[in-house]
Amino acid sequence: MRWLVGWSSIAASFGTAGAVGPLDEGRAMHPVGSQLLWGDPDPLWAVGDWRPDEIRRVSVETAPGEPPARIAVLGCCGATDEQLRSGLLAARGGALRHLTSWPGSYTAVVRIGRRITVIGDLAGARPVFYTPWAGGTAYATAALPLADLIEAQLDIGHLAALLACPETPQALRDGTPYAGVKRIPPGHALILREGSREITGYEAVASLAVAAPEADPVTAVDGVRDALVEAVRARLLAPRHAPETAPPDPGPVPGMGPADRRAARGAPVPGIGADLSGGSASATLALLAAGLPGLPGTLLGHGTGAGTRLLAVTLNDLTAHGHEEELERARVIAADPRLHHVVVPAGEEALPYAGIGGGPLTDEPAPALVVAERHRRRLASGSADHFVGGGARQVLDAHPARLADLLMDRRRRHLLRPVAALARAEGPSAHSLVVPLTVYRAARRLSRTSYRTGLELAADRLPDANRNAPALDTPAEASLDALAWSRPGPAARWLTGEALAEVAARLQDAAVRPVSVQRPGDARARAVLARYAADHRILEQAAENRSQRLHAPFLDNQVVRAARALPESLRVQPGARATVLRRVLAGAGVHDLPSGWGAPSHATADATARTGLRTALPELIALFEAPLLADAGLVEARVVRKALRAAADGAPLPLDGLAHLASTELWLRRLVARRGTCWTGTAAPRQRAVAGGVVPARRTLQA
Repeated sequence: MRWLVGWSSIAASFGTAGAVGPLDEGRAMHPVGSQLLWGDPDPLWAVGDWRPDEIRRVSVETAPGEPPARIAVLGCCGATDEQLRSGLLAARGGALRHLTSWPGSYTAVVRIGRRITVIGDLAGARPVFYTPWAGGTAYATAALPLADLIEAQLDIGHLAALLACPETPQALRDGTPYAGVKRIPPGHALILREGSREITGYEAVASLAVAAPEADPVTAVDGVRDALVEAVRARLLAPRHAPETAPPDPGPVPGMGPADRRAARGAPVPGIGADLSGGSASATLALLAAGLPGLPGTLLGHGTGAGTRLLAVTLNDLTAHGHEEELERARVIAADPRLHHVVVPAGEEALPYAGIGGGPLTDEPAPALVVAERHRRRLASGSADHFVGGGARQVLDAHPARLADLLMDRRRRHLLRPVAALARAEGPSAHSLVVPLTVYRAARRLSRTSYRTGLELAADRLPDANRNAPALDTPAEASLDALAWSRPGPAARWLTGEALAEVAARLQDAAVRPVSVQRPGDARARAVLARYAADHRILEQAAENRSQRLHAPFLDNQVVRAARALPESLRVQPGARATVLRRVLAGAGVHDLPSGWGAPSHATADATARTGLRTALPELIALFEAPLLADAGLVEARVVRKALRAAADGAPLPLDGLAHLASTELWLRRLVARRGTCWTGTAAPRQRAVAGGVVPARRTLQA
């Protein structure tokens, strides 16, 4: 786990010649395992196993006698030093957007005099947190260190909102699971001036009243192609790294080369690799990384890496059936001579819920905790720098609520193909004949529903989410359910009435607050992307292999920005994501793609999740014998145990909701069992976050 932390205060000196602590106490304190990037005033540290090339600092002299302006960029950034200087000068005048336009995924911190600016990303994969502290404000890219700093208790109200409405920012507000620690929204920056703070957005928001002219589809797709190519290029141009520790090679094995033996031992290999699941997103990244001219992975390239083949990793789930077409597509793509294909067999030891008894403590809870072992086994056979296709669906696909945006712009004809596809997905039945009309009415209703009315309706319906909850939705029913400003999450049906009422009160409060209202489809799409990016960040922490870096270019700023420029009429069409990626590859010189390109690659996910739940049922029942979630008043243990048994027997229940409950309970147990703190020194907090390791009782819930 890697993060940065710093603070801004009225005090002019914290004594950073070695360690740091509040001046009025005269005691020292600093993060454990940190390196000081700059000291007084307003110090900044990088904590964790950062690579040398992942920390870049540039300074520019300002006026004589004034301290130089500084910028620190942490992560993978494709900007040159001259571009960093230009961005720093632009930031002096308030042009923060310049600092978010470089290829890669990174966090930028700018210090100009006593003004500190910390910039978050557009998707939310690199969030920024802050909390009042020592007469000023402390900030970090992880919430847990700040919670330790102020000895925070759990915010049970936030956990309830995270379970009840995970895709509704109005319910989550700016909170975190730790009381007193706040998060800035995606697309915003935190500005600190001698302890005072300001949160400002750097991205333009589409007007609700005036429709913007529709972009040219060809130009928009070319923009996505250029952004993806630059995102991949930024990773390929970075220095190569080898894992620090790896199991010893037992020696030659008949029929296995060194790379195959390393994959069998479960250790990342040096160099660049990529997932190759058979889906369009991962295949696009693998082919781009293997084929960029003049870079490692290109047979006719130049330099020390020329001719090196890209390692492509495919997970073969031996417990599932029906994914043979995906494996065959992966094999056809991997026949490219620039790719070295490794198939990782996954038996019962890699099912969801396997290994839930162990694992690291992550910054926050997320459903990824129950599948961390599955991903860790796959990634251990990858490379030190590994591309993953996560986020492509959320970035490129159209949320169903975007149909309402089209109606607001009077583009009714563009609804014909998506509603016809939903009718076909229902199959030949009498119900499928009325699907187009039903979807159109729901989209029109949403287009005429104001932000305030939509949240108030969601708040009124939420307390009944745990009563008479329907079974699993069909594709058309799921789309109809998504045509709203807010909807309950899959775990809401198992929450107590008290918890749901508390979340409903949050929605009612948000409905009357003044906000810059977006179009419903655009707002829902941004919220879904932010939720996925937050979950992906937790997956990186839970499935982390030491010295390995996961790269998700679809979550990069410039890719997200280019995808948002795609016209709505293109995004809402069936198969739009596969069409866009096909054009991206064609523009990069890749034309021969296997049959079935773009077919859904998650058809067996539900069957695999049910198999894993059935296999781990005894451990899950024991987990919910006396759950901490019940102590906090969020669930009733017997209700969850009954649901687990029913789902294992094949009942049509939302398995992702049960995974969310189980992962939150796991995270709570790991948190309260934790020892130590993120800080050291004579002024370090005496207690860690969740002091005493006790979940607040039901009567002390924090809203």
